Amino acid sequence: MFVLRSMRPDDAAQVLAVYQAGLDTGNAGFEVTAPAWREFDAHRLPGHRHVAVAPDGVLLGWTAVSAVSARPVYAGVVEHSVYIHPDARGKGVGSALLRALIASTEAAGIWTVQSGVFPENTASLALHRRAGFRTVGVRERVGLHHGRWRDVVLLERRSPVVGRSI
Repeated sequence: MFVLRSMRPDDAAQVLAVYQAGLDTGNAGFEVTAPAWREFDAHRLPGHRHVAVAPDGVLLGWTAVSAVSARPVYAGVVEHSVYIHPDARGKGVGSALLRALIASTEAAGIWTVQSGVFPENTASLALHRRAGFRTVGVRERVGLHHGRWRDVVLLERRSPVVGRSI
C-alpha cells in the first residue's frame, strides 16, 4: 500500500538513497554515485517529479524528467528516470509512478517521454513496455561502465493525444 504525490525537497535524502540503491545494482545507470540534491534538483523539471510513499513514510520509489534539449523544437520531449526501493520492486510501484508521470507530462503538452535502459535490466524493460513504451533501437557499446562496454536500449512513449494536431 502506498500513496503517490509530488516530490518535495524534504524527500531529498530518501530519493537519493533509492537512487543509490539502484545504481549499486550495476544495471540502473552509468553513474556510480547519486548526485547531491542540488545537482539532482537543478536538472529535473518541476511538475513531473513523483514519489510513492508507504504509510510509515518510507519512500518506495520516484520518477522525474529532464529536458533533452534547450531548443524550442524539442520542448515536448523529455527523458525520464524511475527508481524503485529494493523492497518495493514487483509490487506495482513502478507502474503507478509511470502512470502519474504520463498524466503530468501529457497535461503539460509533452508528446515524447524517452529513456535509455541497459538490456540486462529486464524488469525495467518489462515495466516500460507495460506502460506503452516501445524500443526505438539499441546503442551498442555506447559507454564504458565498471570496466566494460555497455549497450543501452532506447525507449520512447509517444503520447496518443499530445502533438497530433498542428
